[in-house]
Amino acid sequence: MKFADFHVGQSIEAGPFQVTEEEVLSFARAWDPQWFHTDPAAADAGPFQGLIASGWHTCAIAMRLIADAALAGSESFASPGLQYVKWPKPVRPGDSLRLVAEVLAVRVSRSGKALGILDWRWKLFNQRGEMVLDLEATSLFKLSPQAKGQD
Repeated sequence: MKFADFHVGQSIEAGPFQVTEEEVLSFARAWDPQWFHTDPAAADAGPFQGLIASGWHTCAIAMRLIADAALAGSESFASPGLQYVKWPKPVRPGDSLRLVAEVLAVRVSRSGKALGILDWRWKLFNQRGEMVLDLEATSLFKLSPQAKGQD
């Protein structure tokens, strides 16, 4: 999608994405090697009663889904960050995840740069409809000079 295609109140859906045990283990071993992400036997006896995906893995899945659904081919080039990120329920091997992204604000920078700014909320749900990720992000888009006058 192009920056001009986004509007406040818009909802973008993506998925499903199937989470595999192999992927959970591989991501965790590389990036978040805590026992409840990397050791299925120990995780079974732990507080989550089974292996769970890293929250950062969950964020990466959401990023992949939104990149494929909305950012591929766009003018998007960066993000200055997140307002918040929450993991209300754990993601487990075998889960099927679906993303819903709601556009909160769309504006053009008043700095004189051809810069579009998109604020949006991403919610990731498992196959039971339970929210497993909730975040608000800002995305930046490089606009053509003629787009600067928008507001």
